[in-house]
Amino acid sequence: MGHVLEIASNSVASALAAQRGGADRIELFDNLAEGGTTPSFGSIALAREELRIPLFVLIRPRPGDFHYDALERELMLRDIQQCRALGCDGVVIGALDADGNVDVPLCRELVRVAGSMQVTFHRAFDAARDLSAALEDVIDLGCQRVLSSGGQASAEAGADTLAALVNQASGRISVMAGAGIKPGNIASVAQATGCRELHASAKGTRRSAMRFQNPALVGLSPDWVATDADEVAALRAALASIA
Repeated sequence: MGHVLEIASNSVASALAAQRGGADRIELFDNLAEGGTTPSFGSIALAREELRIPLFVLIRPRPGDFHYDALERELMLRDIQQCRALGCDGVVIGALDADGNVDVPLCRELVRVAGSMQVTFHRAFDAARDLSAALEDVIDLGCQRVLSSGGQASAEAGADTLAALVNQASGRISVMAGAGIKPGNIASVAQATGCRELHASAKGTRRSAMRFQNPALVGLSPDWVATDADEVAALRAALASIA
């Protein structure tokens, strides 16, 4: 089996760029600068209509920590129901209790509502107190994969821990390496960790087409960040070199 390349896409345009570049799967979200939150109904619906590859949607009601109250729980449940109704292939979830353990009761409810959709446990995992224990909890929940950087700022820095997690998982769940994945290191991360799935954002800057820009709006850049198809293609090529 070859390696799976998942691209974190912060818009429908980014998702389509990722598809053009050779991505195997999309994780769709909003608010890239704040670590990602759940995208809008319109974004999910249009992405589902336009994409030919699997679409996973991030279920995260706000930035910040991963300890959620009753209102946020209800919001996540409704967002998952919406994803099911729109025909998404999967959702990306995660929640912790105040002591840094996987919030098993809440996550079990989220997985139940996901139904036949696949479930990825996101990088709330990396914020857990004990990654080995957290992995067993995520496996018991029935998730298909867990996204992790090995508890470090990047997957490259956490490569040894990721390798240990892959060994511990022993095929019971896919450990997907993510954070700081670039064309220049994706192959080495894959080889060092044994991860068969890799997650990257492949970011590039999109320049504004506005000819008029108000000079008084200091600090409000008209440019924005989006997935770059060429960057995705470079990631794909780097992975192909070791497949």
